[in-house]
Amino acid sequence: MLQWKLFAVDLARKAGALLKEQFNQKHEINYKGDINLVTEADKMSEDLIIAALSRKFPDHGILSEESPMITGAGKLRWIIDPLDGTTNYAHGYPIFCVSIALENEGEIILGVVYDPMRDEIFVAERGEGAYLNDKKLTVSHIDNISKSLLATGFPYDIRESKENNLDYFNSMAINVQAIRRAGAAALDLAYLAAGRFDGFWELKLKPWDTAAGCLMVEEAGGVISDIAGKKWHLQSPSLLASNGLIHEQMIKVLSNVRKTAVLNFNYLKR
Repeated sequence: MLQWKLFAVDLARKAGALLKEQFNQKHEINYKGDINLVTEADKMSEDLIIAALSRKFPDHGILSEESPMITGAGKLRWIIDPLDGTTNYAHGYPIFCVSIALENEGEIILGVVYDPMRDEIFVAERGEGAYLNDKKLTVSHIDNISKSLLATGFPYDIRESKENNLDYFNSMAINVQAIRRAGAAALDLAYLAAGRFDGFWELKLKPWDTAAGCLMVEEAGGVISDIAGKKWHLQSPSLLASNGLIHEQMIKVLSNVRKTAVLNFNYLKR
């Protein structure tokens, strides 16, 4: 495990340095949808990471946001987001990160999230805890949702889909102290592990958004589920993460939104 961790940390730092160097340059932007974009920096970071992983671990699989999946010969697979927070990056908003996770037969065993603008590197190993710049992390001790600071985000199909998180956001906003929407899920989860946030929820995230961050939260003492409180996995359509103390309170707020939606639907059908 040590060689994988050291390599992943070094690789995240190198990719982050590249992103930081390119940050103030004029970016070439392409769109994958109305509001879902990709920059040349995404590809540069991804190319750097994939090339290094392929050289060092040629039998490992690789799942990344911008490239076709690489099927490895062994049981190990790297899950990477070369630039989480692309929209922020493209607009010159300095909230973004590199996320690298290692999966062994469906279980995430290593996670690295690097924020190059603050030089903060979050590292978690399964069963070994989570760390920020070598300082051990513990989730917050807030046990009342009304005093909590939460994080969330909105899916790229917010303009087309009714499952766009707006109803959940509206309901949660009046039950908590405040909500932040920074635009980088991996960093939100790392912040939750560090005790900066007390809870997080989001819909329609991808494995590269969540793999490293969710391990970070669990290893810092937090709890992971879907928004209904059921067991979460990499393909789950929703994610709820918390310090554990407000988890059931968050589920209750989100469940009430779903119940109201069902009642309204049934009323309209009559």
